Amino acid sequence: MKKNLFALLCTAAILNTAPLGFGAPTLYPVVVNGRWGFADKSGQTVINPQFDRAEAFAEGVAPVRMGQWGYVDATGKIAINPQFDKADVFSEGLAAVKLGGGPGPYVPYDPRPYHPFGSGGRYGYISTDGKYAINPQFEDAGMFNEGLAPVRLGGRWGFVDKTGKIVVNPQFERAQSFSEGLAAVRSGGKWGFVDKTGKLIINPQFEDAGSFMKGLAPVRQGKHWGYIDPAGKFVINAQFDDAGAFSEGLAPVKQSRHWGYIDPTGKFVINPQFDEADSFANGLAWVKSEGRFGYINASGKYVWNPSK
Repeated sequence: MKKNLFALLCTAAILNTAPLGFGAPTLYPVVVNGRWGFADKSGQTVINPQFDRAEAFAEGVAPVRMGQWGYVDATGKIAINPQFDKADVFSEGLAAVKLGGGPGPYVPYDPRPYHPFGSGGRYGYISTDGKYAINPQFEDAGMFNEGLAPVRLGGRWGFVDKTGKIVVNPQFERAQSFSEGLAAVRSGGKWGFVDKTGKLIINPQFEDAGSFMKGLAPVRQGKHWGYIDPAGKFVINAQFDDAGAFSEGLAPVKQSRHWGYIDPTGKFVINPQFDEADSFANGLAWVKSEGRFGYINASGKYVWNPSK
């Protein structure tokens, strides 16, 4: 996301979707004086700040909260009436929505792609006409990618297809969306990766994990993060304090309290200098430095100057 005259803007939704292949956004959520709106890539306001909260555009609409959550189109017109306690961005024609339990706490920035909503209420999936494709029935739900979505039933995570049929039985402590044929799952307190049949391809052995992108996935071994290939072997040794997914040839990593960006060889392309940083999407990445938020290009130069 980015900003111009904007006081602050949100990050997780836009840039966490990009590494999973949901497409680069064309409008970016921004917040001015506590109200959310949207700007284009040049930083010009397109939809005036008017919402309680806003998430990323995907497939022509974006979730916004006006008491309840609904969706707007690129002109700011209501596309799906506010009626949900929580609403996720669309992916592959479906979006997870929550009924009951209230909106819940805001999930803070995290550069690793992960999209469950949290406890309370029941979760289902709607299509872009606002009608339920999968009725609310899950305790938690994530985004569709590669035809499957992670859901929680009975306190365990599995995967469903677009008809709501369980394809991988709920059996994991946590689960993320599929990317490049694999999904990160937690079992026995450790993270590994499964294929679309639920078969373990990389045995649970990591303290944390993100999604594969261009053949690399961030994982935490002990206290440090590195990147593995689909065989589970380290390509970039565990050496960072935190790490996000690769996107557009770069990945955000944290070293000595600051974030920078590395290439697939593990070499820093943008030196650690930011307090927070997100993955690239559409040629730009959201960063925070000294309490100010802005967007940089792949050279590490600010495109939209930082502002509070």
